[in-house]
Amino acid sequence: MDAIQLLKDDHKKVEKIFSDLENKRDDRRALFPELDRELTIHAEIEEKIFYPAAKGAEPTRDLVLESIEEHRQIKMVLADLEQTDMRTAQWAADLKVLKEDVMHHVGEEENDLFPKVKKVLSEEQLEDLGTRMEEMKVELVEAVRGR
Repeated sequence: MDAIQLLKDDHKKVEKIFSDLENKRDDRRALFPELDRELTIHAEIEEKIFYPAAKGAEPTRDLVLESIEEHRQIKMVLADLEQTDMRTAQWAADLKVLKEDVMHHVGEEENDLFPKVKKVLSEEQLEDLGTRMEEMKVELVEAVRGR
């Protein structure tokens, strides 16, 4: 699978989980760990595989550096959410901030970074990256499940 398509698919999945979290207060205990896992694994494959490939080209270097910083901030909010009681208004407010941060990040990637990456990496390179990213995702999911 093309690396960019894989990342876009992840973005859609995370957006759906956010929507479910906002609409199903009773399911927060089940949905939040799924959101946490998806965001953590997504960030890991981007930081270890996709960003290094994209960072080498001048048109994408600054966007990649900004994306890495956005990941750091998103991870901090995730950590705060894990420590906050899900039944509180504070948790809901933190979740809203997390969603806004993630959707801003997604928008920058899909509208700015990905089009530039398509200009500097070939289809073959994107396919290779996608394959490596899929393999890493499988390993990370299995690690989380304790296999």
